[in-house]
Amino acid sequence: MKTRPIQILLVEDNPGDSELAKMAFRDSTVSHKLAIVEDGELALAYLRREPPFERAQHPDLVLLDLNLPKLDGKEVLAIIKQDPTLKRIPVVILTTSRAQEDVLRAYDLHANCYIQKPIDMTQFTRVVRSIEDFWLGTVVLPPEV
Repeated sequence: MKTRPIQILLVEDNPGDSELAKMAFRDSTVSHKLAIVEDGELALAYLRREPPFERAQHPDLVLLDLNLPKLDGKEVLAIIKQDPTLKRIPVVILTTSRAQEDVLRAYDLHANCYIQKPIDMTQFTRVVRSIEDFWLGTVVLPPEV
């Protein structure tokens, strides 16, 4: 049983979507901390605890957009899943893309699930609740190594 809050890393470049996620997680019943980075390079720096994230907490769950600047979400996912120290972290793709090739590529790169991002707050909150219920309430997450 965890004695610390669940650490969630949201990788999202759209400030509006980041704010929606913050608002949706605000009412969470699970003790958590939400960190947000805006591009793929920052996501990897955070995960590797490189500057400016030397004190970053190891995330228990990554919510990853596909459409990111610098390194896109597919590149970030490929790097995470090839890295022996990061590959066990569950990665949930949370993106607006409905393209079948994006869905297939994400699963080929070992995404743990693929969720199409809704556009209104009510639906977005429902999606966050389902993520929370399953990933933070039902699943046994891997321990930090």
